[in-house]
Amino acid sequence: MGARVAELVRYVVKGCAGESLDRSAVGRMGLVDDRLFMVVDKNGKFVTQRTRPQMAVIKPKLGDGTLTLSAPGFDDLTFDFLADGERLEVLLFKWTGKAVDQGAAPAEWFSQFLGEPCRLVRVPPDHERRSSGLTQGYAGFADAHALHVTSLSSLDHLNGLILEKGGETLPMNRFRPNIVISGWDEPYTEDRVRQMTVGPIQTGWEKKAVRCVVPTVDQATGHKTGPEPTKTLAGYRREEEGGVSFGAKFAVMTTGELTTGDPVEVTAFA
Repeated sequence: MGARVAELVRYVVKGCAGESLDRSAVGRMGLVDDRLFMVVDKNGKFVTQRTRPQMAVIKPKLGDGTLTLSAPGFDDLTFDFLADGERLEVLLFKWTGKAVDQGAAPAEWFSQFLGEPCRLVRVPPDHERRSSGLTQGYAGFADAHALHVTSLSSLDHLNGLILEKGGETLPMNRFRPNIVISGWDEPYTEDRVRQMTVGPIQTGWEKKAVRCVVPTVDQATGHKTGPEPTKTLAGYRREEEGGVSFGAKFAVMTTGELTTGDPVEVTAFA
């Protein structure tokens, strides 16, 4: 069968639960509507599971011009989102720019959930944020790149090492990928790919995905669960710039539509 797209996942609100898709349009900033929205604190700084792991249990759902927010113990909120309007200055790592404020209702909902003043913002229509790496691309409110790619063979290898040490296997959602690839015999093939065609989409490798603390968060409960997988990755996946890596970041070179089961062809290796 060869390599295939095993799963497509978008995260409509940065830091919140992902949504597995059968198909997705892909723009220059990645899967359409991925990280379309972002929560910011009272100073405009981005808020994610890095410091608020409970965000994992918030399930956003896009409708026709609407967004619904759901979380255990909270009433659902459905509101008409604003594609444009009043803009706030926001900070996402070192990047600063404008984002479209979504008004009082979602701000109050997130503030109640997180127990601190928050606003919900959206990527503006004229958003222009370049990504950096071997292949330069564009990014919305993802950390820094359009597509995060992982492979089942890499997860199998990691889980095997965790099991050897008496731990429990972890699901792929700990790593919050956009594209999961099956059929690569060698784990960490994504490290060596420099260009690949995924269905009709051409992508270019930018960098390894250096992990923060989020893979230690159980995505079903929003609780930190201990040192894995970071502890095991630290034994063989340390990066020179610091941290450990799992997965790789890719730029979108040509746009189109992806479907689960689409073939994956590597056209250039390192």
